[in-house]
Amino acid sequence: MTNSRIPWGPDTLSPTSEEAATETWQYWQNRINRASLVMLSEQKILSREQTKKIAEAQREAEKELNAPGASPIFDIMPLEKLLIKHCGQEATLIHTGRSRQDIFATLNQARLRRAVIDTFDELNKLRKQLLAIAECNVETWMPAYTNGVQAMPITLGFYLWAFLESFERDAARLKEAWVRVNQCALGSGVLACSAWPLSRERLAELLGFDAPIINGLDSSQVSLFDIPLEAASIASNIAVRITVLIQDLAQQYSQTRPWIMLDDSDAYGSSAMPQKRNPGILNKTRARASDVIGATTTAFFRAHNLNLGMYDNKESVLEDNAKVFSLTVSMLALTTQAFSMLRVNKERALEELENDWTCTMALAEALQMHYKVPFRVGHNFASDVVSKGRKNGWLPNNIPFETVQKSYEEITEKLEGKALRLPLSEQEFRGYLAPENVVRSRIGTGAPSPLSTSKNLISIAKQLEQDELWLNKKKQDLSEAAINLDTAFAKL
Repeated sequence: MTNSRIPWGPDTLSPTSEEAATETWQYWQNRINRASLVMLSEQKILSREQTKKIAEAQREAEKELNAPGASPIFDIMPLEKLLIKHCGQEATLIHTGRSRQDIFATLNQARLRRAVIDTFDELNKLRKQLLAIAECNVETWMPAYTNGVQAMPITLGFYLWAFLESFERDAARLKEAWVRVNQCALGSGVLACSAWPLSRERLAELLGFDAPIINGLDSSQVSLFDIPLEAASIASNIAVRITVLIQDLAQQYSQTRPWIMLDDSDAYGSSAMPQKRNPGILNKTRARASDVIGATTTAFFRAHNLNLGMYDNKESVLEDNAKVFSLTVSMLALTTQAFSMLRVNKERALEELENDWTCTMALAEALQMHYKVPFRVGHNFASDVVSKGRKNGWLPNNIPFETVQKSYEEITEKLEGKALRLPLSEQEFRGYLAPENVVRSRIGTGAPSPLSTSKNLISIAKQLEQDELWLNKKKQDLSEAAINLDTAFAKL
């Protein structure tokens, strides 16, 4: 995994997982050779004697390639030369019905498959982290913002629930993309398949794919554009939300008296200013999200300027696409790390709410709901109260009630043609402007009340559990396919 612990400065991107690190080009060329031999034998395209001889050469070649100090290979021809070395030109029969085109298309699809699994895995870790924080903060009152200005009172649990819903959609997108990602190109040859009675279905099965990509031209040429780019676009979509999430944290962290902090393990000091605690992890995560979007954009730009035919030109697109997922896994790991270090001052968050007029929409609603006051009248009244309050330095808990009553009379005279008495007592007035009361009063589907939030977080948890089961099943399927291939190859 990428070293995500360094909160600033450059680092070297590593493969998306330990499994991905082992599933190199060399690894997949050997796996494809094994699958090809098994299928050619089963279809009786090669004789038992031929298959046995080439299979033994394949084993010897793998020993050489995996020996300490051996140089890795990135093309099929060096592997073919090793096979020839061990059993002569007869070894080239393994290439029956194949081309570099369908081999590399399969190889890259297999590596994309692993990248999608690793992204899904890291996304689930982040979802679990956010869910745990949300469950503990369904009554942590905080402001929600529009245009950077306090808009409505909510809770931290409700806020994180929103992002959990969003990341749940990302998980659904990845599962949907998997239907196309886990398809196999092998056996389609250059682009028009082969005269040999190959079983492309068996090749797909042996390599852990759900099915072949049917059309030969699509399989080895066209799909190399849209399937990887579909997956990359999902990763880039995730990065956009990560950016928003981290920017919100950074905005609060930067306040003079923030109510969100990071523990010292992910904040570093200034070399000159003793008071500074810089949020390096937030800065690095935001940068990494930009990297994801940038890499996706590069892959799309390259793809739009390529023609069908030779595989070589498309390789650059696939390389950029691989970078997308390495960056995405790193970004998700950094985000999870940042939230694991999160420290919330509930009292300070409530104070932030009470130091502004964030609940005044609730005042207008209450007048309409309980006293049949037209909403626009109530809205103008509440706005006038805010204006007088800010002009005089008053807040909801200390504005003179006489001023409030006079404001209502002035507004009703202006809008209704006669001055009316405010139907609220002072206790009711201040109660309707209390953040806790406002949030608890929000009901209906998707409301931020603690009861609503807790109920929906249960649903979020259940879906996350299902998504983890889905992921474990896909991992198991790939492991079983690998075992089955080795078992079938051992019989040759």
